[in-house]
Amino acid sequence: MAKLKDDYKNIIAPAMMKKFGYKNVMEVPKLEKVVINVGCGDARDNSKVIDAVVSDLTEITGQRPVVCKAKKSVANFKVRAGMPIGVKVTLRGEKMYEFVTKLFNIALPRVRDFKGINPNSFDGRGNYSLGIREQLIFPEINYDKIDKVRGMDITFVTTAKTDEESRELLSLMGAPFAEQGV
Repeated sequence: MAKLKDDYKNIIAPAMMKKFGYKNVMEVPKLEKVVINVGCGDARDNSKVIDAVVSDLTEITGQRPVVCKAKKSVANFKVRAGMPIGVKVTLRGEKMYEFVTKLFNIALPRVRDFKGINPNSFDGRGNYSLGIREQLIFPEINYDKIDKVRGMDITFVTTAKTDEESRELLSLMGAPFAEQGV
């Protein structure tokens, strides 16, 4: 079992109950899923780009991603309906907790000049989104094997009702939020 899941049950949930005055354990917000998305605009010219992104995300998450296809044709972007334009993976359960632990404790500290993640990237309903500029921060990615440095969007979906509850949950899980004045 993932250590973060044990910590949630034994440390994080009681701390949240005490801080926000929940009367029932089921009221405590929890991390529902983590969605990782990589947009590949250059896939319209080179079909091998999607395969490279799929292999990178599979190595990082341990789960096979889904290829997203364009719903509409857009002439200005040279995209036709049905063309592959991105890759996404949704993590739940054990793999989600393992990924979150790896992201907060190993990957993010490897970013150059890292001062913390933006504490204001909440959507108003308790979900948090984070953008990463390069996939090289993950230890599974071999620098010699990649063809191009790509970024990704990571969204943490929680059951929290407010941003304050979600911020407290993620910070107790180990999210390295930056100071407000920085």
